[in-house]
Amino acid sequence: MFSLIPKEEAFFELFKKAAHNMIEGSRLLKDMVEQFHDPAAMARKIKDVEHVGDGITHDIATRLNQTFITPIDREDIHDLASALDDILDAVEAVADRFVIYKITKPTESAIRLADILYHASVAVGEAVDRVGMSHAQINECSVRVNSLENEADRVSRDAISGLFEKETDPIAVIKWKEIYETFEAGTDRCEDVANILERIVLKHN
Repeated sequence: MFSLIPKEEAFFELFKKAAHNMIEGSRLLKDMVEQFHDPAAMARKIKDVEHVGDGITHDIATRLNQTFITPIDREDIHDLASALDDILDAVEAVADRFVIYKITKPTESAIRLADILYHASVAVGEAVDRVGMSHAQINECSVRVNSLENEADRVSRDAISGLFEKETDPIAVIKWKEIYETFEAGTDRCEDVANILERIVLKHN
């Protein structure tokens, strides 16, 4: 385990803020897909959350430029901030596609993928909260993220396979294939964050 002096804690507080903002975005996407009452309004809410995330990422970059000695490697700070932002970007991209493509009803696969992405985001948030703890505590979250990412791969692969087997409208195939792949990209980014956190902890244990 490694300790942080007060001056250093600002980076980790910003990471926690970014992670929990990202979780809020994925929760809104889950609600949007499950309820699907007013997807355009929900997409706007998600965009607002994404703007907040951009601001946090900017704050981290600014602090990084102003800090001579950082608590962890500068590259790791940059990579973690970018990876957390990438998850939220994927969440926003999924929401936008539902609106742009004028989807009238989500598929069961889409509902399942939204749920997986949300739970992967929660696991990422728990891992960020545990930075400074033991490798085993971080690893517990990473294992959950990896398992969820594998599940998302399977659900997405099966859904796309089903599209080519059963869907007769080629435009619908294109739309849903892109939506499924963007969901999967979100869980991939969750795995990226988990890997970065493991790298950080291993360096400091």
